[in-house]
Amino acid sequence: MRSLGLALILATAALVSACTEQADAQAPPAAHAAPEASSADGQPYVLQGTQVWTVPDPVSGRDYEVFVSLPASYEKEPQRRYPTLYVTDADYSFPILRQIARRVNLDGPVIEEFILVGLSYAKGEDGAASRSRDYTPVPCDPPSSCARAHGGGDAYQGYLKAEVLPFIEGRFRADPGARVLLGHSYGGLLGAQILFSDPQMFQTYVLGSPSFWFGQRRIMTMEADYAQSHTDLPAEVFMYIGAFETPGPTRRHASRFDMVGDLRAMEQVLKSRRYPSLSLATTVLDDEDHLTVAPAGFTRALLAVLPAKS
Repeated sequence: MRSLGLALILATAALVSACTEQADAQAPPAAHAAPEASSADGQPYVLQGTQVWTVPDPVSGRDYEVFVSLPASYEKEPQRRYPTLYVTDADYSFPILRQIARRVNLDGPVIEEFILVGLSYAKGEDGAASRSRDYTPVPCDPPSSCARAHGGGDAYQGYLKAEVLPFIEGRFRADPGARVLLGHSYGGLLGAQILFSDPQMFQTYVLGSPSFWFGQRRIMTMEADYAQSHTDLPAEVFMYIGAFETPGPTRRHASRFDMVGDLRAMEQVLKSRRYPSLSLATTVLDDEDHLTVAPAGFTRALLAVLPAKS
């Protein structure tokens, strides 16, 4: 009997508890209750429709992130392959390029749809340190003349070819015959390094405000070495720079180097080679310096190298 009585008491208590919970759930909220906060309040802004992937480098042991944005028609046209634009310094350049491409096509196609791939920095590293090492062809001479390590461009180029390109083209419908590389500043220097060492890695190169001054203009030696052993340069090259990217006390964010002069010198030497398969175009943008020219340069580049097909 004692066991039966105890079971009855427990069952009654459970029933009372359940009824109380049901009543609480149905009751109107108290007048003084604070409104529930939105789940978005204070959360980081996320660029909708983008992806982030970690693509490790087994040689260096570093992990790099790549950002991906697919074109609007990607899901609707499952048989279609797209040109792919790879951009360095993705932390700032990826969102700018993505929005420019969408903006200029608002009233109809002006730029061809493309897959945008942002090449970000090594995870856990300061961006300036990562890009200084990965985007430059030679170390500083002497090493003490630079605050950061330089000269890892060849290793990073190998990583792009062995890991990033296969990753993107294995996972997405990226056309391997329509690769574009866009780099600004040190990124433009990296693009020139690849152009003169393995030009067929990409079909199109956008060299924006390229740091041709680096390493006592080492890139000019690389170009000359390529010319000695080649009679053709199969690539489309578009170079842009701001008119203020020269020394001068009246220049806004004036450069210590004559970057405009360096670009013009590269333009002239490439024209003098008379490579039959080279397409070359350059533009100097008025009233722009090294820090302001990127959005305008990106826009000009997209219009030049990815025009919409009629």
